[in-house]
Amino acid sequence: MGSGIRNARAMRGSAAVEFALFAPMLLILLTLAVEIGDGVYEAMQVQNSAEAGALFAAKHGWNSAGISAAVVNATGVSGVTASPAPSEFCGCPVATGITATACTTACANGNAAGTYVQINAMLAHQTILTYPGMVSPTSLTGSAIVRLN
Repeated sequence: MGSGIRNARAMRGSAAVEFALFAPMLLILLTLAVEIGDGVYEAMQVQNSAEAGALFAAKHGWNSAGISAAVVNATGVSGVTASPAPSEFCGCPVATGITATACTTACANGNAAGTYVQINAMLAHQTILTYPGMVSPTSLTGSAIVRLN
């Protein structure tokens, strides 16, 4: 037998060894990509649920049970809760957000304080694998605030 056949067999064998060495790393990378994608998808669904509760409040007014039901039913991801419960408060808009005030207080711009609803959504995200230093399940949260009047 010539040396060419022996070299071809040796090359095929080295390719199998290289694949055996890199396959676990590729599997780990694939698992991490799926893990990150799943987490991002669930985080977006939690925020969408909070915004669905805000749309319900804008359309129907203050109704804690209805807002909570809208949050829970807004997505196909199971386990989404309206937690903490929706809350109604009075406040004045400022550059950094909304400052809670008494309902009878006038805002800095002279307008009366508005009535707002804060809607929260939460999901306990369970990872596929356990990772050192990471608590599982991780709480994914979303919130939205809408003015009623």
